[in-house]
Amino acid sequence: MNTLYRLEVTQDASPPPEGTRRLIDGRERVYYDGYWIKSYPVPADSLEAKKRLIEALTRRLFNHTEHGLNIPGSRLAEARATYQGEADPARKRVKGAMLAGALFNRATDIFRKLVDLQADGIEIGSDDALMRECGNCLMEAMELGRFVLHRSGDEGIDELWGEPFRAFSIPVEDFYESRYIKIGQTLRDIDRIAAAMTATLCRVPLFAGAAGPIRDFAEAAKIKTETLRTDPEIFDIWSSLVTAGERLAHFTPELAAPQGSPAYSVSDGLHLLRNGRDLIVDITRARTPMPKSTQEYIARCQTYRDTGIAPLAPSPLPA
Repeated sequence: MNTLYRLEVTQDASPPPEGTRRLIDGRERVYYDGYWIKSYPVPADSLEAKKRLIEALTRRLFNHTEHGLNIPGSRLAEARATYQGEADPARKRVKGAMLAGALFNRATDIFRKLVDLQADGIEIGSDDALMRECGNCLMEAMELGRFVLHRSGDEGIDELWGEPFRAFSIPVEDFYESRYIKIGQTLRDIDRIAAAMTATLCRVPLFAGAAGPIRDFAEAAKIKTETLRTDPEIFDIWSSLVTAGERLAHFTPELAAPQGSPAYSVSDGLHLLRNGRDLIVDITRARTPMPKSTQEYIARCQTYRDTGIAPLAPSPLPA
């Protein structure tokens, strides 16, 4: 059975230190932000391990960012020239994001070559010229990350954009530990969004029945957030998340509100419900907080609660 473990704190007990590890139901978990999060074995710290990690993080970046940024490293000079020659601010932002993508791919290309050389018995030191070039590419790409938006078009994802550089510059074990910190923050924000949905919509008689689907979906999202794609349980966990999201998206309000109930826009309520579902999916897949989107969504919930009308959500970027 897949269960998310929250900390149970009594009046005479204080929470354990952040990073505490404990066996719970036969599985090691690590404590951050009030949650006992699944932990996984850390690979040995080697160039090969870092190469696989940076490759995975780069694929993950392009999976969550706006389209068109996956520029091959071989086109780095072209990407830089067109970025530097652009005068229009809006186009320069996009070209800066494309340059960042080319830099990430160039760094990954270099790392592959370094691993191949090491496999041939050639020692690669931290002061090697190619190692320095790889680090410089990742550093510049991270600095350009301010130009990159999430695929929703609503905000940047600086946390994700900086991960390949961190994976390059710190021990593998330290990098994995930093991910648990971000996962704890992500779980916290999923709970915040679900609480805002419930407190806002479920007080409206038309949407009173949404409490259960919201709760089930948030729980499935949190379990997915703490679970790696390589985990044997991912098949049950991902299918549970998808079906819980479908049930929430297909929620049908009551046919009529009780007489004397305050007037609330049904269509706005449905949009708010589905926007909350979509935001939780985005956060869950990225496994990192999206603070701007979360705060804006909670503010929209408050407006709907106060006025019966929800402001429009930002439109996603075109595919």
